[in-house]
Amino acid sequence: MKESYKELSLHDKDTGSSELQIAQLTDKIDNLSKHIKANKKDKHSSVGLLKAVSRRKKLLEYLKKNKMESYKNVISKLNLRK
Repeated sequence: MKESYKELSLHDKDTGSSELQIAQLTDKIDNLSKHIKANKKDKHSSVGLLKAVSRRKKLLEYLKKNKMESYKNVISKLNLRK
């Protein structure tokens, strides 16, 4: 488990909390972005990137609406929203 995952997980065996899902999606988005920059014609990966971005956006909206403190924590830890 990565460091950022450990910081955001709610307990040791946490695999599905919104905070952890956002961290995993952020990691996936970073990897796909690098891949797409190197392989501009790979349209399937760009579709996957768009899906991951929209899913992360929905999860962030959920956190903002229901758990504001956790939302602020995730934003600061993952360095999102400048």
